[in-house]
Amino acid sequence: MKCLICTLIIILTFYSEMTNKSTVTERKINPDLPGVKESWAGNYYRNGRFYNNNVVKRPPLSKVLKWKFSKNPQKLEKRNDQYSLKVKNPAPFSNKSDGVTWLGHLTFLISVNGINIITDPVLYDIPTSKRLVKLPLSDKSFYPVDYILVSHDHRDHFDKKSMKKIKVLNPQVEVLMPLGAERLFSSRKMKGIKRQEAGWFQEYIINEDVQIIFLPSNHWGRRGLFDFNKTLWGSFLIVTDTIKIYFGGDTAYGDHFSEIHELFGDIDVCILPIGAYSPAWLMSESHMSPKEAAKAFLDLGGIYFIPGHYGTFDLTDEPLSEPILRLEKELDFLGRLHSLKELSVGGFFQF
Repeated sequence: MKCLICTLIIILTFYSEMTNKSTVTERKINPDLPGVKESWAGNYYRNGRFYNNNVVKRPPLSKVLKWKFSKNPQKLEKRNDQYSLKVKNPAPFSNKSDGVTWLGHLTFLISVNGINIITDPVLYDIPTSKRLVKLPLSDKSFYPVDYILVSHDHRDHFDKKSMKKIKVLNPQVEVLMPLGAERLFSSRKMKGIKRQEAGWFQEYIINEDVQIIFLPSNHWGRRGLFDFNKTLWGSFLIVTDTIKIYFGGDTAYGDHFSEIHELFGDIDVCILPIGAYSPAWLMSESHMSPKEAAKAFLDLGGIYFIPGHYGTFDLTDEPLSEPILRLEKELDFLGRLHSLKELSVGGFFQF
């Protein structure tokens, strides 16, 4: 039987959601930021909560309870799986050429046009899971970092301890985040961090020769009992004169990938999540399987595929080795195995 405390939390939150009686849907944007899609009116917002579209979905209580109280059909396979991510000591941040370094899970350092951007920084254990692979460098080495991209508020993507550490080392750092994320910076140590909020299809205002645009993902948000969807979720596109880099955040498969391609054309580097998908009857509403991630890569017109969101934390039922093995098999079947840039933790892909 899986985490009883988690189950009680789910039950309590379900009842809190049932008190949401509003039927008025608004559209939210940041009026101070430019948009990149003329027809977009803003993110769907009802009674203080964001939604992927105009269909209000409640937490899937019955499905989650079924998962929490059921046996894992891959339990033996998972127990016998000896897979562990390889760790490579990277060069210091200040010596980086343009490229991407994987730091585990969906934490990547993207170096482009002389600036360093870190995504969803989670450097330590999280409340529900221990980190299975060590950091490839000291947590005192995270400088210079110019921008932090936050895709959403889940604890395996937004970690306050990691955020504070990076801020101490980089007082000038600026956080680029979704609508509603301001609430995550209410403590004294967090208030001093520079930040901007954006809705989907909005471009952040930065003083660099780089565009950073917030785009859709198919996901949801929560950190505690009563804050379901209080913060938006999304993905990012980084654009320079020579390259387009897409960071997919956490997402289920959806037509937003084709929509992004329609707006921006082929994407040079696609950083996409491939793990935490089993059991599919529950997780497919939030995460992609390796097969779906490969399809998303094709939808984006991707040239290079850098996978993440596997091997660092044990979050769901599949064995740790399964996501990358299934992705390799799928890309080989599609004739695109050459596009895969599988990184060790600390590994670097130079543009």
